[in-house]
Amino acid sequence: MGKHALLSASSSHRWLACPPSARLCENYEDTGSEYAQQGTDAHSLCEHKLKLALGMETKDPTESLSFYDEEMEECACGYAEYVLSLVEEAKKNCKDPVVLIEQKLDFSRFVKDGFGTGDCVIIADGTLYIIDYKHGKGVEVSAAENPQMMLYALGALELFDGIYDIDTVRMAIYQPRRENVSVCVMAKDDLLQWAYNDLMAKAKLAYDGEGEFNAGEHCRFCKAKAVCRKRAEYNLELAKYDFEMPATLEDDEIAAILIKADELAAWAADVKEFALQQALSGVKYDGFKIVEGRSNRKYTDENAVADTVKKAGYDPYEPKLLGITAMEKLLGKKKFADILNGLVEKPQGKPALVPESDKRPPMNIGENAAKSAYEDFK
Repeated sequence: MGKHALLSASSSHRWLACPPSARLCENYEDTGSEYAQQGTDAHSLCEHKLKLALGMETKDPTESLSFYDEEMEECACGYAEYVLSLVEEAKKNCKDPVVLIEQKLDFSRFVKDGFGTGDCVIIADGTLYIIDYKHGKGVEVSAAENPQMMLYALGALELFDGIYDIDTVRMAIYQPRRENVSVCVMAKDDLLQWAYNDLMAKAKLAYDGEGEFNAGEHCRFCKAKAVCRKRAEYNLELAKYDFEMPATLEDDEIAAILIKADELAAWAADVKEFALQQALSGVKYDGFKIVEGRSNRKYTDENAVADTVKKAGYDPYEPKLLGITAMEKLLGKKKFADILNGLVEKPQGKPALVPESDKRPPMNIGENAAKSAYEDFK
């Protein structure tokens, strides 16, 4: 598509939580990133693999992909296999389900000028499947109450509800690099109730640039995150503790700091990066200057170095056992498991303090054992 919607499905988590951020972000350009390009490449490969698996006409995009590698190949093949399993599931209740790939979905009846692109949509009698591929591995994404998925579902209902008499929506996120497949099943009536009772009012505020600014974890992908005053106020609330040593704080005060610690660090990093870019553009900040950062020595030509060292009578290489990931790729997962059974272990991880919402089970050890486990990693 040639343009992005102001109130896109992919940014809905932010503009629903902070309606005026939608218009504020119009003042900032999309800077892009290697991560974003990697995600775009992965989606192109997923589209190709799925079309190939379904017998559709397609062209292999690998030569034009900047970040193509074996991992991306495995992820895309896994995605295609997962979608095929859903198609087979749909066939149990519908002889010939419709499968749409990279389908434009218009949900403008609920969100002005709202549209997005669904990675895969499967329509069968009674059930609508929405599948979204996530290549990122930094944050695990859940399909539960996910507004991006719900908006895609609304757009698909606009196209097909009258034809297929849909009563159930199944939304699935396939995130292979986090080994995450998240599924949320919702009744169509519940989805529409959300759209009429919650979505439409907030979408109108966002489109009009009205409502209250609200800071939170949704700020992560906001283009104004480095200069947003509400986010600054939100993070600077920690200043009321005057950065006392933890031993002087009460337990509830420490808990309050822990809740915001990661966001505070992320905000500070965003401000520093923004200030650097501004300084490189000529902005002067009192008390600060631009200097050349540290760097490490590197060879200008590795092949020439190797040849020169060999001629001098030395071996420039050292034998090294392949790492586990590389060895698994060399042997294949099944053979790796068969022949190296008992020779690979996964040691206990370093203790970490995380929010209750984290999916990992708590460590079931006593106080002294916990301290000992932590000391082992120092």
